[in-house]
Amino acid sequence: MISVNDFRTGLTIEVDGDIFTVLDFQHVKPGKGAAFVRSKLKNLRNGNTVERTFRAGEDVGRAHVENRAMQYLYASGQEHTFMDNETYDQITLPSSQLEWELNFLKENMTINIVSYQGEILGINLPNSVELKVVETEPGIKGNTATGASKNAKLETGLNVQVPLFINENDVLLISTSDGKYISRA
Repeated sequence: MISVNDFRTGLTIEVDGDIFTVLDFQHVKPGKGAAFVRSKLKNLRNGNTVERTFRAGEDVGRAHVENRAMQYLYASGQEHTFMDNETYDQITLPSSQLEWELNFLKENMTINIVSYQGEILGINLPNSVELKVVETEPGIKGNTATGASKNAKLETGLNVQVPLFINENDVLLISTSDGKYISRA
């Protein structure tokens, strides 16, 4: 058990039988009434984000999740196969469990598989990934006064807004949290 007073970003907890990670929290001490902790939690089983308020000092269960480094091997229909880098065991996850992550996965990429008591909850991507531009229109000279941008399609199928100087076959650094362009790699 852990007190809600000890919340920190990234902490995994168990509430009402579900596993959550703490995205944000705020200790509130109103002038009248008892103190409480307002939190923003992400459900690791279904990906939903919820806001929840706890009384100050309330205890919640601590969830010990395991992260294992695995390599993304291939996609076969609606299933994706990963291999453990140490034991060479393979696991398969459905596309429905990896909807957002598929925008950034490339073959042979190493990621972390998150599991809780043997149940696979999903994957953790690095903060940014390098992806190649496969399709974009050429930039028009003289169109840069306002920091204009254009659409680019990346090798995984993700569409992002990029500056006008980006061309096809450029390798870009893309944020995995929001899917936005960071810089050229």
